[in-house]
Amino acid sequence: MPRPPRYRGRFAPSPTGPLHFGSLVAALASCLDARSHGGEWQVRIEDVDRTREVPGAADAQLATLEALGFAWDGNVVRQSARPERYDAALQALARAGRTYVCACSRRQIAAAGRPGADGWIYPGTCRERGLEDGPHRAVRLRTDDAPVVFVDRVYGDIRCDVERELGDFVVRRADGQHAYQLAVVVDDADQGVTHVVRGADLLLSTPRQILLQRLLGLPSPAYAHVPVALGPDGRKLSKQDAAHPIEHARPLAALLAAWDFLGQRWESGAPGTVTAFWEEAVRGWRLERVTPRPPPPLAEQS
Repeated sequence: MPRPPRYRGRFAPSPTGPLHFGSLVAALASCLDARSHGGEWQVRIEDVDRTREVPGAADAQLATLEALGFAWDGNVVRQSARPERYDAALQALARAGRTYVCACSRRQIAAAGRPGADGWIYPGTCRERGLEDGPHRAVRLRTDDAPVVFVDRVYGDIRCDVERELGDFVVRRADGQHAYQLAVVVDDADQGVTHVVRGADLLLSTPRQILLQRLLGLPSPAYAHVPVALGPDGRKLSKQDAAHPIEHARPLAALLAAWDFLGQRWESGAPGTVTAFWEEAVRGWRLERVTPRPPPPLAEQS
């Protein structure tokens, strides 16, 4: 069998609207980090949450990436085609006694829980109730007090007591859809991802994902979280907020703006074409030039 590459990265947008500048920053950082290490770079469409999907958005995002000169390895993976893999992971967690059924509504959690860095911390209401699975019932992971410790390549040493700081989290939603945290862990393992470079809005997701990796016996990639692009109001740019999409007619301008945002610099002046940008950017990329900034208080995948 061929040996896996030393570096395999990925970019995983959700198809909730057109690709905007914040998404471009994450895509560029992940792609350049992979290419500068001689590695592979894959694209995955994270459409596990079908309620948020905008028809045609995934194809539009891929077209934008191509217009900007991005080239990915292999076929694009779509989460919507992989429910059996997520079911298998859920079953493995259940057999290990690490999940339970939860009947609590968001209103009930807000009334009984306590505020945390990533929203209301689940108070454990259904932890020992032994509820049967059924309609309108979620499945949560039973966390513990063992800390998750990892080194982020941008933010440095991170330590998180998942049980105390984040609480038991959902791995299958009440509407029956698999939760993002579970799906991304299974996907990264199946795709052989060795390095994850993404926005700092997902920094609080990483301890949960590392915990799931440990419980499922899966390897943990190396993580790097780059600063999040904010709008004039100080909030994260998002497709739901109608952030301005990338203009296909001005690909070089968009790439140069993302390069500057990431704290990179040119040794002999900015390139004048998209082709020259990619040639020089791969040679000149330095992750250590990315300046860590405090991530937003609420982490949300996008």
